[in-house]
Amino acid sequence: MARRLNLRALVLLPALALAATVAGCAEEVNPGSDSQAGGEIQLVKEGQLTTCTHLPYPPFQFTQNGKTVGFDVDLVDLVAEDMGVKQEIFDTSFEGIESGQSFETGQCDLAAAAITINDKRDRVMDFSDGYFDANQALLVKKGSGIDGLEKLRGKTLGVQLSTTGEDYAEENKDKYGYKVRQFEDLALLQTAVKTGQVQAAINDNSVLYDFVKKNPDTEVTAEFETGEEYGIAVASGNGALRSKINEVLAAAKQDGRYDAIYEKWFGKKPESK
Repeated sequence: MARRLNLRALVLLPALALAATVAGCAEEVNPGSDSQAGGEIQLVKEGQLTTCTHLPYPPFQFTQNGKTVGFDVDLVDLVAEDMGVKQEIFDTSFEGIESGQSFETGQCDLAAAAITINDKRDRVMDFSDGYFDANQALLVKKGSGIDGLEKLRGKTLGVQLSTTGEDYAEENKDKYGYKVRQFEDLALLQTAVKTGQVQAAINDNSVLYDFVKKNPDTEVTAEFETGEEYGIAVASGNGALRSKINEVLAAAKQDGRYDAIYEKWFGKKPESK
């Protein structure tokens, strides 16, 4: 959809130009059929939809041949295409995304980083409708015999900082008597299991299953039914962009584009609910 300024913006163009200079040159994009949200979509940089993410987190977002690719990247590309702009990726800390700081400092328009929707995060950002289901899972070296948290007593469980996996590990550590060790990103966490720095790691099931395909010396031995759902995040109160994302996701699920992207990255079609 082509971008255009509305009539009022044309009349007030000199004032808007001054305001843009002060506010970081935000751009207004016509949201098309986004009547539910009202108003126009504000972009932090002209002509692009800026996405905050945290790399690497394959197959949702990671670097391949010098380019950021993945399931989440392809989904947001659909939103950008509908808006008539290009997606640009901004790699930042997951703590910054989860805390809402990335939106407060104007780093991005939205965040797509396999982000589980929960009450804590919902207080500092708004989420799209859920687009992916997840549970927590346990990664260990193959043949370790560790097939549950109860087997970790006196051992160390690795977690990724600021994730729901860390939350789950902390909630259960007293019960099962293990230590928790934090890692900044998923790659460091997975490497820690392979090199024996920790005896196990907990993280979202899909990324761990993706890892063991390429690392047969590791295995996933347990899943924990946490019933999580991923959402694309926007700044609190940004109803126009949130509504546009929901509109595009719903259309992609109806016309088969979502299934095609899912199969591309997971090798199978999504299970019907």
